[in-house]
Amino acid sequence: MAKGGEETFILSMKKSFGGSAANTIVALARLGKRVGFIGNIGNDEEGKEMLRDFEKEKVDIAGIRKFNDKTGFALCFVDSSGERALYVYPGANDFLSIDEERLSYAKKAEILHLSSFVGGTSIEEQKKLVEELGNVKISFAPGELYTSKGLAFVKEILSKSYVVFLNKREIKLLTGKNYEEGAGELLRAGAKVIAITLGEEGCYIASKKEKLKVKAFPTQVIDTTGAGDAFAAGFLFGLLEGKDLYECGKIGNRVASLCISKVGAREGLPSREFALQILK
Repeated sequence: MAKGGEETFILSMKKSFGGSAANTIVALARLGKRVGFIGNIGNDEEGKEMLRDFEKEKVDIAGIRKFNDKTGFALCFVDSSGERALYVYPGANDFLSIDEERLSYAKKAEILHLSSFVGGTSIEEQKKLVEELGNVKISFAPGELYTSKGLAFVKEILSKSYVVFLNKREIKLLTGKNYEEGAGELLRAGAKVIAITLGEEGCYIASKKEKLKVKAFPTQVIDTTGAGDAFAAGFLFGLLEGKDLYECGKIGNRVASLCISKVGAREGLPSREFALQILK
């Protein structure tokens, strides 16, 4: 990866669909779950392509709205070790708003999964949504965009979350502590379950009743893009199937290992046949 003032060359380029929450939703759809998406697209060809892709993946698009702006995108750079750097342009996502129609749509869910936005206004809409949801379980993947702003920035959502997904770097940014101590702080803040991805070490899961470490599945790392999103999908699949936290972590690790074995956030995601094998 080039640093400031350096130049390097690109071996190959590829255009694909992404977005943290979108990746998780698509993974759950492939695993056979009924899913929908709330978000904005621009009035451009990329927005049209995104809608077509969601429909192909069997994602309900009733919560998506079109704005006269560019569809948000990210530039993702991956080095020879599989590590990545992201540059994100929010585009139409800066106009996200939650009204009665979208609130009613979200209330139909068993779990609502939230991720981060680049713009500063969208988190206020997320807070408003979480406040009104009642019995819907909240799944929250704040990512580095939110965790870099500190605990106070996300505390309103975190305190109402059933499960919070982070990696080691993010929990350090959020709490200033290592992942075990940081998980304890987030549990005290109100979250019910903390799931922390540890790369080749697997994952760490903490609740008030138990603390677990689940080993990773050995795999050749091609591209880590979307690994956390894939883990979240596997974990949430386990929750929806009534699995215990250890099994949820195990499924999350397996789905993530398949994701990082291919280039791109979605190319390696498993199918319903994989889910049926898990449930045997």
